[in-house]
Amino acid sequence: MRFKNSVIFVTGGAGFIGSAVIRHLLDETDACIVNIDKLTYASNLDSIPQAAAAGRRYCFVQADICDGPSLRRLFESYQPHSVMNLAAESHVDRSIDSPAAFIETNVVGTFTLLQEALHYWRKLGPAARARFRFHHISTDEVYGSLDAEGLFTETTPYAPNSPYSASKASSDHLVRAWHETYGFPTLVTNCSNNYGPYHFPEKLIPLVILNALEGKPLPVYGRGENVRDWLYVDDHARALLTVAERGRVGETYCIGGGAERRNIDVVQAICRTLDDLAPDGALGPRERLITYVADRPGHDQRYAIDATRITRELGWRPAESFESGLTKTVIWYMENRAWWERVRSGVYRGERLGAGVAA
Repeated sequence: MRFKNSVIFVTGGAGFIGSAVIRHLLDETDACIVNIDKLTYASNLDSIPQAAAAGRRYCFVQADICDGPSLRRLFESYQPHSVMNLAAESHVDRSIDSPAAFIETNVVGTFTLLQEALHYWRKLGPAARARFRFHHISTDEVYGSLDAEGLFTETTPYAPNSPYSASKASSDHLVRAWHETYGFPTLVTNCSNNYGPYHFPEKLIPLVILNALEGKPLPVYGRGENVRDWLYVDDHARALLTVAERGRVGETYCIGGGAERRNIDVVQAICRTLDDLAPDGALGPRERLITYVADRPGHDQRYAIDATRITRELGWRPAESFESGLTKTVIWYMENRAWWERVRSGVYRGERLGAGVAA
């Protein structure tokens, strides 16, 4: 089995992508996982149902990656062979309203985690140092906005436009600097927009699915012309494990779904899928619920990833098309009402964020 006799730290492991990574690690490898998460509003330990049966292979620790002493104790106690850093504030709209939390977690937290990982790595013997990896998971939003043509690649210059993307760009630069300056064995991945099961319902796809199920308005920014490349979260998790296992130290890998869609096309596809799977005679076609709202400040026009390198060098490619992944996602939300009702009964109930007035 893969990752035999390995201890892997997954920071942010109770979040959307982090929990998908842990599910795949538990299902498909022999790794022992230490899930490090401070449990913010978007964290949910229910997103790792395998944890209950994992025994000694899984451990959860509530900790903040900004807390250096706590991290040092964890490194000393568990002696990890690798770190996968997914701990991040990630919602662009929230970064517009409250940027400070993004600087704290994404910049200061990544710095603190790098420092403690470097301190630990320097104490290891030669074989253990050669084996160790620090894998930083980032976003394509660091590259800014594309025109109608072209794709992001690993060498695209950084040009972040939101507080969120600026904070992630900063963390990427820190990781690269720790490799170049200290010889620290790092990997960086930049992904396109993820979607799939267990997604916190402030993001476009889960928000639209739940609103459409409940007969509520489906908000679309501007005229819905902004384009994103959509990546099914389980495909992303497989890519991350592939990079962690076989990626070249010091390299960056772009991970995309090859599924560019305008936001309005995504919303309409959700409506059609729900109309097929759960028709509502009283409601009628759900496209009637689409409501255009004022665009958010600094809204990037288009993202699209060229995933040639990871396919050519590591053999990864997405298994899901956008249509197959979206159908799986809609069905999951239809069948897991208890999960999202618990989420919606708490800190987030689908209100508009990111109007740009709080900063």
